Amino acid sequence: MSLAHPLEPMLAKPVRQLPGPGALPGGLAFEPKYDGFRLLVFAGADAFLQSRTGGDLTGAFPEIAAAAAALDENVVIDGEAVIYSGGRLDFGALQQRMGRRPRNVARLATEQPAHLVAFDLLQHAGTEMLTWAYRERRSALESLFQGHDMRAPWALTPSTTDRTLAEGWLTEWAAVGVEGLVVKGLDQRYEPGRRGWLKYRTRTTAEAIVGAVTGNLAHPETVLLGRYTSAGRFMLVARSTPLSPRLRAELGGGLLQAAALDHPWRDVTFSAHWGSREPLAFIPVAPQLVAEFHGDTAVDRGRWRHPVRLHRLRIDMGPNDVPAHGS
Repeated sequence: MSLAHPLEPMLAKPVRQLPGPGALPGGLAFEPKYDGFRLLVFAGADAFLQSRTGGDLTGAFPEIAAAAAALDENVVIDGEAVIYSGGRLDFGALQQRMGRRPRNVARLATEQPAHLVAFDLLQHAGTEMLTWAYRERRSALESLFQGHDMRAPWALTPSTTDRTLAEGWLTEWAAVGVEGLVVKGLDQRYEPGRRGWLKYRTRTTAEAIVGAVTGNLAHPETVLLGRYTSAGRFMLVARSTPLSPRLRAELGGGLLQAAALDHPWRDVTFSAHWGSREPLAFIPVAPQLVAEFHGDTAVDRGRWRHPVRLHRLRIDMGPNDVPAHGS
């Protein structure tokens, strides 16, 4: 039976250090972790590009969609869409593709073309490969690239079982936007929706959900960030420093939506400062936007004690992609 979209991608669980040899079945394979958009590419005449959350990104990346249609074969590829600009991977350029008119997207695709860095093969010639071991899927992916002489916008991610070589990638490629490593078991099957892989990040960032703002929806000054507990409670985890002009404009440009009456923070009081009794004036918003932030190591029971610096919005992620409170 052929795979169809929407299909949940297999995910990776964050780890604080590179795992040892027995951490995953069959030994370890290391791949670079890119600063891009996750894509499942359903190739063939009716090519379809699926986002991590199941959305349709076919129109956002016409150059990849055209290459997928040109394969003219029933193939499903898992990978990362990236744009290389100014000597490094440009996540902001990817986000500029979202919600644009086809003519504008076509112009952006010419000025800053995207590439699909492929790292897994889920179906080939009508054969579903989810139960195949990683080593078998990787071999099939390499054969696919060789057999079709796949070139730009395609790229095949490096993969190695040499830990020393992988550690070298962390320093050699960090400057161009490689965030860390994804670690996979050589005998692992592909399990949609499961965090069965491991990811080690070289930079200290985290993700949370925008739950409220100070200021107003059109001109937010700071954001309050939350995460859900395993029981479904939405807990405050951090408050940001004043937003940069860029982020203020992004959030105030219509991304923020007023909260429903049942928002969990509707009748909650937060202090203006850590250890203070002065209440903070804030406006709850619909908890649907994910943000990536930089924070220090002062975390008490899942909450950052000091204000964090918002790095960027992650429109490629949904609330369900954010780690649970306390993790």
